[in-house]
Amino acid sequence: MPLTPEDRARRSAEAMWATDKASKWLGMSLDAVGPGTATMSFTVAEHHCNGHLICHGGYIFTLADSAFAFACNSYNQVNVAQQNAITFCAPGQVGDRLTAHAVEVQRSGRSGVYDVTVTNQDDTIVAVMRGNSRTLKGTNFPEENEGEEMTDD
Repeated sequence: MPLTPEDRARRSAEAMWATDKASKWLGMSLDAVGPGTATMSFTVAEHHCNGHLICHGGYIFTLADSAFAFACNSYNQVNVAQQNAITFCAPGQVGDRLTAHAVEVQRSGRSGVYDVTVTNQDDTIVAVMRGNSRTLKGTNFPEENEGEEMTDD
């Protein structure tokens, strides 16, 4: 039986998450994934703060970029970021739970466009990012003959 789009997204995420040391090191969790979408989050700790005692923008960008990565790889095709642009809207504070929700805007050929919104626990928008993806050769997990049983013919 062929994989459903939801199963393919889940399997792609599991394969990527298994080796995603950067997101894990930051303390992120992969909260949800589906075809063209992903949600990730982390709690801002003191070591995430810059000289203004707010969450360093690089960590917020990393959260948004990771959600974008899981969304654009949800079709079991290897995708990388081609370009990302982020706008910071409000500071993240120590103790805030930041959540990045990535949604596919458009996908055609080898290119995709994704919007990511980062919010805190009060649904305040902390940042918005637009990511452009590029499809490369390869898959995140082997899918050929998925679900077929081996026989001794």
